[in-house]
Amino acid sequence: MKSVLTHICLLFLFTSSFFAQQKVYVAYIEGDIDLGLAPYISRVIANAEDDEAAAIIFKINTFGGRVDAATQIKDAIIGTDRLTIAFINNRAISAGALIAISCNKIVMVKGSSIGAATVVDQTGEKVGEKYQSYMRSEMRSTAERNGRRVDIAEGMVDERIIVAGLVDSTQLITLTSEEAFNYGIADTLLNSLDEVLAYFELEDFETVKHTSNWAEDVVRFLNNPIISSILIMIGFFGLLAEIKSPGWGLPGTAGLVALSLFFGSAYILQLASIIEILLFIIGLGLILVEVFVIPGFGVAGISGIILIIASLFLAMVGEDPFLDMEAVSFAIIQLSVALLMSLVFIFLLAKYLPKSNIFKKFILSEEERAIAGYTSRKDAKELLGAKGIALTTLRPAGTAKINGKRVDVVTDSEYIENGKQIEVIEVEGMRIVVREIKDLDNEYEKG
Repeated sequence: MKSVLTHICLLFLFTSSFFAQQKVYVAYIEGDIDLGLAPYISRVIANAEDDEAAAIIFKINTFGGRVDAATQIKDAIIGTDRLTIAFINNRAISAGALIAISCNKIVMVKGSSIGAATVVDQTGEKVGEKYQSYMRSEMRSTAERNGRRVDIAEGMVDERIIVAGLVDSTQLITLTSEEAFNYGIADTLLNSLDEVLAYFELEDFETVKHTSNWAEDVVRFLNNPIISSILIMIGFFGLLAEIKSPGWGLPGTAGLVALSLFFGSAYILQLASIIEILLFIIGLGLILVEVFVIPGFGVAGISGIILIIASLFLAMVGEDPFLDMEAVSFAIIQLSVALLMSLVFIFLLAKYLPKSNIFKKFILSEEERAIAGYTSRKDAKELLGAKGIALTTLRPAGTAKINGKRVDVVTDSEYIENGKQIEVIEVEGMRIVVREIKDLDNEYEKG
């Protein structure tokens, strides 16, 4: 009986494993190729490997995008042992061409195109030879790995590469679907996903179509240059506002949340490493010390701001294989604009918020004067000239003991440490102004 049960269990496990392999995964590479696309592709590949899928089809329709993002996607594709198929629907231009040739098979829709992989800047201008050399080597090695023509792959980056009968030394290579098939870049020409499945004998397999999930969409949204700049601006505004105000409040919390979102998305996209995050945490810690421990604004606060700016700069630059002055300049400009806008925002709030109707709802609109009969305690004129001791650190406000009573006081200077001897130098209603007695030694005893 045990033998029969064992065989049944083994048969069940075998059939379950067999049917688990009958899947084909479909991923979509569409629109701009950015760093937010890489985690999505990596997740699809990981899920396909876990399910032991027979193949992964990448449906491609893109004009290109970031080379570093395309390189991450290429590495993920060539790193899997699953059959990978690039199904080019309309076009695979620039970085899209690199992703396409990294797949084991390339299928193109009739009328589609592939190529034009030279590296350009944000204005569309061709960048320096260092960039082009890197891209040529990526295209060449990837084409070589998958048995495709190296000269055509290089010619997609460098117009100096001549392919007989195709282009001269003045043109980048961009292939139509027919040309790609005739020159061995594309394996076949098909017009639909069903035809692709049938061509590779996958039509009886379960098709699992994967789109990006909400978390990946949020990360891509946060990585948008405009959104990331806004997050940095909010972060600067919140921290600067907290430095200039006592305690910790809403601006600081908003700034901390904004910078956490920035660094979280940058870490997921492999722009920020643990080093940048540690720099940010140390910088934030120094600012908190400045706010809660050290009065005024000095070395700790300035050092904290410098460390935070450095961490933001490094996170924006990332591990860019093309790091040059253009990338550095762009990061500096983005940080400078964010900091400037934060300062402008603080200035506008300080100037116009107290005059707004919304702000007036939270404060008394009329001053209650003693001459009008309003009073909360007796006049403290009798304390003028009295001596006492600071019970708390006065920075500038705090509590002191004068004539045997606890009194709320304010200093005429930055701060006075607790335990120091003080003297009342001015009384204005409830406002008692004191200063430290520095020329007397133990003149006034505690208690």
